[in-house]
Amino acid sequence: MTVAIPRETHKLEKRVAATPDSVGKLIKLGYRVIVESRAGSQANYSNDAYKEAGAEVVSAARLYPQADILLKVNGPEKRSDLDDKNELDLLRKDTTFISFLQPALNEPLLKQFAKKKINALAIDAVPRISRAQKMDALSSMANIAGYRAVVEASNLFGRFFTGQITAAGKVPPAKVLVIGAGVAGLSAIGAAKSMGAIVRAFDTRPEVKDQVKSMGAEFLELDYEEDGSGTGGYAKEMSKAFIEAEMALFREQAAEVDIIITTALIPGKPAPKLILEDMVKSMQQGSVIVDLAAANGGNCELAQADKVVTKHGVSIIGYTNLPSRLATQSSQLYATNLVHLVAELTPDKDGELVINMDDEVQRGATVVHQGKVTWPPPKSAEPSPPPAQAAEKPAARESAPEAPSVKAKPKNLFSGKALIGYWAVAGTLLLLLGSVAPADFVHHFFIFILSIFVGWQLIWNVKHSLHTPLMSVTNAISSIVILGALLLVATPDSTLITVMAMVAVFVTSINIFGGFYVTHRMLHMFRK
Repeated sequence: MTVAIPRETHKLEKRVAATPDSVGKLIKLGYRVIVESRAGSQANYSNDAYKEAGAEVVSAARLYPQADILLKVNGPEKRSDLDDKNELDLLRKDTTFISFLQPALNEPLLKQFAKKKINALAIDAVPRISRAQKMDALSSMANIAGYRAVVEASNLFGRFFTGQITAAGKVPPAKVLVIGAGVAGLSAIGAAKSMGAIVRAFDTRPEVKDQVKSMGAEFLELDYEEDGSGTGGYAKEMSKAFIEAEMALFREQAAEVDIIITTALIPGKPAPKLILEDMVKSMQQGSVIVDLAAANGGNCELAQADKVVTKHGVSIIGYTNLPSRLATQSSQLYATNLVHLVAELTPDKDGELVINMDDEVQRGATVVHQGKVTWPPPKSAEPSPPPAQAAEKPAARESAPEAPSVKAKPKNLFSGKALIGYWAVAGTLLLLLGSVAPADFVHHFFIFILSIFVGWQLIWNVKHSLHTPLMSVTNAISSIVILGALLLVATPDSTLITVMAMVAVFVTSINIFGGFYVTHRMLHMFRK
């Protein structure tokens, strides 16, 4: 089968759906690859680079009739260089079209695909599950958009981001507010923080608080408690009372910060208005707002799509395609996402694409299949209840129910009665030992048992998942048992006890130094 890569003709679009590197990977999957001449020129990929990777460079007129699979960034468009024909009219029946399609907002487009009997896969509809992360183009592009938002803001901001003290005077650091701590928001936080700004962030989802703080930003919280976590990692629409408290917080912050970056989106709905005109008026002259939701109506009510406007002395950036302003990097990441998706669709790696509608990832991305609109995908089946729950609700039967089978439960070795028994046996043995053993032995034995107990309590309650610097330091601290060994080293008239104590000191010393050394190595991984 032939994979075709056309040139993007959308306004201001500089990305391309395949790079020379991704072309080589598609060929390894068994596909023939053709690329339209100058398709990657705006992303700094030449025709010669594609040829060296094994692709054929052809004209647009020759590309569409040969395509079995068409990879694009944007949906089908009219080609002015091909008699204003729509790309769908140039493709053969049963061709597979893969690109960003926004299926929730483009029902008429899906019907056009179905009418032409062209299969359509929306890369932006890939389910957000762990197995599909390598195909998550939305996250790839959002990461770039967040970074670029800070770059665009710094271009219009009239001061340094980082604070400086010079002979000419003191320069305060810029204060940046990021609204929405998704992929784009976290990327913006990281970029602004690395440039030396004081960064604050807000999100309706409480679970992102730790992520924000781990990047060195301050997480702003409301007194009003409401969880804004929605499905798929997105935020949900909040209550009126929460929104009022939220707006009061933004109004207060607008008067303090220099730059606001908004990223708030709710799937299938217009972007919520978070920055109102009175907030813009309260900002200092020369401040900047970057609205990453401008394509969906904008979070700032003064933002205009694809424009930079100045209102009340504040520059408001409403670019809708920030990833395209880093075309080389965006194309590389997007092309990699597409390669992973095509690899999923090529189970035998033989250059034959097969759409498996029983596969959760492929079914989620497929919006038109064999002339039928398949969007939205069916909801995932609820997991079956565990046996204990199922037993609570038995199905009705006409005949008399059978006596339930009783399974013997394993005994809990740490139940209350068992512990009492253990302590009784241990106490009896200690009394017997104390009555026949020398007094010195009982003293040393007591220190030995106490040391073991202390070390056990320090380590036993640490979960196995915490194999982090905390765990290695805890291992070192657990070597407090060395105190017992040191007390026994100088034991008179007992060479055996002295030797055993020295061995104990040696072993615990390894644990101490090893624990701190491992911690040092692990922390070094996080240093720049």
